[in-house]
Amino acid sequence: MNNEKKQFTKAAGIIGVLTLISRILGFIRDMVIAWFFGAGLLSDAFFVAFRLPNLFRRLFGEGSLTVAFIPVFSEHMTTFGKEAAFQMARSAVRMLSVVLVIITIIGIIAAPGIVALIAPGFTGAQFSMTVILTRIMFPYIFFICLVALSMGILNVLGHFAAPALAPVLLNLSIIAAVLFISPRLPDPSIGLAIGVIIGGILQLLLQIPFLIQKGFYFWQKANFYHPGLKKIGRLMIPSVFGAAVYQINILIGTLLASFLDEGSVSYLYYADRLVQFPLGIFAISMSVAILPSLSRQAASRDMQALTDTVSYAMKLIFFITIPAMTGLIVLRHPIVALLFERGAFDPISSGHTADALLYFSVGLWAFSGVRIVVSTFYALQDTKTPVKIAAISVSGNIVLCLILMGPLAHAGLALAASLSSMLNFTLLILALKKRLEALEWKKIIESVAKSMICSFVMGISLWAFVCFNETVNPASGFNRLWVVSVGVFIGIFIYGLTAYILKCRELRDIMKLLKKG
Repeated sequence: MNNEKKQFTKAAGIIGVLTLISRILGFIRDMVIAWFFGAGLLSDAFFVAFRLPNLFRRLFGEGSLTVAFIPVFSEHMTTFGKEAAFQMARSAVRMLSVVLVIITIIGIIAAPGIVALIAPGFTGAQFSMTVILTRIMFPYIFFICLVALSMGILNVLGHFAAPALAPVLLNLSIIAAVLFISPRLPDPSIGLAIGVIIGGILQLLLQIPFLIQKGFYFWQKANFYHPGLKKIGRLMIPSVFGAAVYQINILIGTLLASFLDEGSVSYLYYADRLVQFPLGIFAISMSVAILPSLSRQAASRDMQALTDTVSYAMKLIFFITIPAMTGLIVLRHPIVALLFERGAFDPISSGHTADALLYFSVGLWAFSGVRIVVSTFYALQDTKTPVKIAAISVSGNIVLCLILMGPLAHAGLALAASLSSMLNFTLLILALKKRLEALEWKKIIESVAKSMICSFVMGISLWAFVCFNETVNPASGFNRLWVVSVGVFIGIFIYGLTAYILKCRELRDIMKLLKKG
């Protein structure tokens, strides 16, 4: 591996490990929420209200603000030097703060209209509670967008830990709120909303010491407007749509699920959370880590190095996410039962969530691949192509949702999100072939084929293990833990062994990194 690939892989590893910690805490958070609230009126109200600030977190924290800022910030660093880039960043902080305050005020005032738009099936007490929760949580958008900007600055400067660690504080805050605030309130879900706001404040405070360590000070003099902001804005406006097709599709699914049976929104939420586990640890971590590398290569016009990095990232992401997809499909029932089936979350809720997880999981490879391809377009400062393709994908998702929600209910909405992401990935790949003709497509296809063979062998082994276990062991909490933990170990072992036999280069690269680490 060359230095840029090593730097990208190491950064992805750091982000992945910290994201793993965050996702584990996220599952504990969801387990606590499921135990306390179950899947009903209060949980549906919170998840719909939380969907908007969470969408902004994913749009800006993992999406448009970062992908628009990093290429321009990297270009300023390369062309004009560090201090000039810092001047632009400070101007961005000032302007963004003003814009966010205005958006927050408008959001609080317009909360009833927002809820009516994203959950038109909600009425009466459920609608009123969702409006209250939306108003309480809307200021979270202010904090998380400033966290996203801080992440862009730190990532270009080579620091990835603090931004990746930030979600841990949000999860801890929500868990504490459920345990200590919600039981003391007449409406327990308000405690959840308070926990979200506290988490947002803590996430932003975490970034400040590391920015200071890198020599960036918010309070130093800077103009309110900087010429670089125009370029960021020009990249950011379309990228809001292009970088977040999956999140937009999930939002559409939530909207339509509000017309289905009570609990449908919660089933989709919990299933999406499980898919977000491998998606966050691997796909999002890699897309965050690769963007500074691609941006540096694009700024220095080193297109050969850029194509090498993209090819390496795509082979690595599929090598990891295809077996993750297989594991989720085979182990979906014991995983859902282990994590959520307790208290108010009964076996029926567990079964419905597992159904949604099945259909979300089949699209995991596409969700992941899109993250890498879109990052490539943004490093090249091409935002138009992803937007055009995103419009087609979202339109396809709406049509598929309306077709599939009849026969499959909430599971049909999950399948629609997966199919539309496959469409999105396919169209992006066709467009990328025109931009990067030197990309090693034959080697990428060969690598993916090997990953699919290894995953098939792993999947058959896991399926046999689950079937055998069901015949000899009764269902219990310990048995679920046994099936999931041993199943994951068997899956990793079988996949790794098969990859070794097939001489998968990605396995060697990962092992080299682990040995050096």
